[in-house]
This record gives sequence, structure tokens and C-alpha cells, in this order.
Amino acid sequence: MDVSDLLIETYDRLPPLVRGAVDGLTPEQLRQAPRPGANPVGWLVWHLTRVRDDHLADVMGAEQVWVGGDWARRFGLPGADPHDTGFAHTAEQVAALRPESAQALIDYHEAVHTRTRAYLAGLREADLDRIVDESWDPPVTLGVRLVSVAEDDLQHVGQAAYVRGLLLAA
Repeated sequence: MDVSDLLIETYDRLPPLVRGAVDGLTPEQLRQAPRPGANPVGWLVWHLTRVRDDHLADVMGAEQVWVGGDWARRFGLPGADPHDTGFAHTAEQVAALRPESAQALIDYHEAVHTRTRAYLAGLREADLDRIVDESWDPPVTLGVRLVSVAEDDLQHVGQAAYVRGLLLAA
């Protein structure tokens, strides 16, 4: 199997999982944490999409989808800070994220996924050895970064689906 095809197969699994985690939830349910200090469905899906948007834009040398659109407004945020991916958010920052709808989460994820897929389609095996982050020891290659992002996305979408189940069972 071609490396590009393998990565596309991996990342193509995420949009249906994202849709399944948020579809039909109200804005209130998207913001409802299963307990104080825990992350709600909407924040989890926003975060996984922000991390991918940030990391893929970086390796592509491109602007983030987040920055180039009207996304911040749709998520109740005052501006599209390209450095805000949700990493190390406080409970107050988590609560400040207010997606207008499940569709806003789906739309943002789909926009990032469409760009991710186009990028992956052009990759060749040799591209995966390119160093993309020298701040780690050992330095991070493109291949490691792409696997890391996919793994992070899959974990967070699983968490979102679990929190959804808790909300709907209550």
C-alpha cells in the first residue's frame, strides 16, 4: 500500500466519528461537562480539530483554516488566536468555548479534513523522513507528526463519543 493511501485511510476514519459524536446535540449539550472540570463534547471536538489544523498548517507552511475563516465567532471566541489549540486550557477557558451548533464543529472539522486529505494525497514515502520539529530529542519527522496527530484525534473523538453517551443516558 502506498504511504499516502495508508495515511488517507487513517484520517478518513475521523469525519464520521466526529459527526457521530456531535450530531443532534444542542449547543447546551455540546457545552455540558460530565462533571465540573471535565471536558465537554464540543470542546473535545474543537480541540482535536484545532490541534490538527495547527500541526498540519505548520508542516505545510500554510495559514491555519481557523485563522482564515469566521470560525472564532462560530465558537463564541473573541478572536482567532492561531496559538490557541486548547492545550493546557483551564476550566474557565474550556467553558468559554461556546460552539453555536453541532454543525459548526462538523463544518470546521470538514474544512480541516479536506485540506489534510489534499496534503496527504501528495506525500511520498521519502517525505516522511523530513524533520518538522527540532525542539524535541530526537527531532520529530513528518511521519511521526502525522501519526501523533492521528492518534491524538482518535483518542479525543473517542472521549467525545463517551461523553455524548453519558449525556444521552442521563
